[in-house]
Amino acid sequence: MAHIPDGVLSAPVLIGGWALAGTAAALALRRLDDRTIPRTAILSATFFVASLIAVPMPPSSVHLLLAGLMGLTIGILTVPAVLVGLLLQAVLFGFGGLTTLGVNTVNIALPGVIFGTLLGPLVARATPARAALLGGLCGALSVALTGAGVAAALALSASAYVPAAHTILVTYVPLMLGEGLITGYAIGFLKRVKPELLAGGALTPGGSS
Repeated sequence: MAHIPDGVLSAPVLIGGWALAGTAAALALRRLDDRTIPRTAILSATFFVASLIAVPMPPSSVHLLLAGLMGLTIGILTVPAVLVGLLLQAVLFGFGGLTTLGVNTVNIALPGVIFGTLLGPLVARATPARAALLGGLCGALSVALTGAGVAAALALSASAYVPAAHTILVTYVPLMLGEGLITGYAIGFLKRVKPELLAGGALTPGGSS
């Protein structure tokens, strides 16, 4: 349930989400150029497709987020990549909502940016095997923070949502494991065949591309 629908969150939470998402997107777009557009577009399309496949996890459902993978490869550009994917999903398929687009972007994208920035330099210096382990950790932690963000948005909107927020946190545990495995494999593969894509926090503020 990373896609929070319209009509669920309170106005202050919605406004805060839009403020954070808008600020992060504005910072990211300053780093978008002819070199970074193709990579960002590919990962945005991958996120769009992957997150359409929902796996039932009663009483909710979960889907791949790939935020950790994006955070390690495109840094802060994860924000516009996720924003575009979520917008298209909301308009074309009714996933999530338009009013909650800011909150959903923050919950999905920022964890990947945060952990990608923290772990990116370690991945850049690591062997492929160690890079895979670090990538798996980045993927799992990003999902955990997304779950915490979704739960916090619900709990801050209404006290009646607190039990649901606790349940959502539990449903994210299997996703953490699955996302960690997929991200770890992808990062280990990239480290072997295209290590420059993982060059120490590339495309993050102050980083190099």
